[in-house]
Amino acid sequence: MGAIPIQPRSLPQENDELHFEPDHQTDWKRIRIGGTLLTGAFLLMAGKRKAGLIVTMAGTALAMLEEREVVARWWNALPGYLDTAQDMLVQAHETIDDLTAKRDRILSIFGRECRK
Repeated sequence: MGAIPIQPRSLPQENDELHFEPDHQTDWKRIRIGGTLLTGAFLLMAGKRKAGLIVTMAGTALAMLEEREVVARWWNALPGYLDTAQDMLVQAHETIDDLTAKRDRILSIFGRECRK
């Protein structure tokens, strides 16, 4: 086996590969919106309900101003989501009623057997 010669690499010059230019500007509006919503969430988790709600509402208002098209799409889709949620709640209520009826039947059967 022969030795592999190691050649030292030269440091990059000013215009070489490590020179970094971002392709886009930092979107400070989105950072501000995200920071506001995150701060509101932390305040709510910390038990500071009023402050958390106020900060979260401010972040939501900023998001609504910045992303009008997205908010309009969500607003138009909201009735469908509400209908789906209502259907799920009705199904859950029917399931609970059914389980309650079955529980009552089982308890009445076992109640009769225990008395005999």
